Amino acid sequence: MIRCLFLFFCGLSVFAQEVDSDLLAVKARMDRVEHFTVDIQLDVDVSFINMPTKYAKMTYNKGEQAKFLSSDFVMIPKRGLDFSLQQLFEYPFITVHRGDVERNGATYKAINVIPTDNRAEFSIATVLIDTKHIRIAESEIFTKKHGAYVLDFNYENAKAILPERVTVNFEMERIRIPLNYMGKDTKIDKAQLKENGTKTGKITLKMSNYNITIL
Repeated sequence: MIRCLFLFFCGLSVFAQEVDSDLLAVKARMDRVEHFTVDIQLDVDVSFINMPTKYAKMTYNKGEQAKFLSSDFVMIPKRGLDFSLQQLFEYPFITVHRGDVERNGATYKAINVIPTDNRAEFSIATVLIDTKHIRIAESEIFTKKHGAYVLDFNYENAKAILPERVTVNFEMERIRIPLNYMGKDTKIDKAQLKENGTKTGKITLKMSNYNITIL
């Protein structure tokens, strides 16, 4: 989950000519991040999952996969509950400016990301760009098989390049959860999990003690 969230910022690969310049500016800014370490706190708010707060340390080096160290759980993989945000930009796409959107008194530029390749795992995504501070404030992703996700990115201050908190709200009909990735102290109501209907929930990631190297 966390690796995929960071890859969203650092792995934007754009292929179409019709790509918004502000989105490219966010990519250019994130490309300057060479290395960082950060402490992470993970909380899950899902009715059928009882999981205590989890903690991990993340290390990122540009051009390499992010590494995690935790004493009691392994990161959730990109399939199933997690959707890799990097996949938004894996195949050719176009962007469409949808105007300005207000959130909590702030105004953001709304951009639709529309894939032009059928291999893409999502049908459309909406990204809210903070053009003043050159960073992503929110993204809403409609996947083809795994429901919809809304990710809210919060930053410590105006200069921060990486978020201090990421909130993931999801809605999907089918959820596949690998229990061995969530720790021995996690309990899941399997009967409720198997019930028909759309499942909703929230995952909150809190980051602290960043140590960042920027070009």
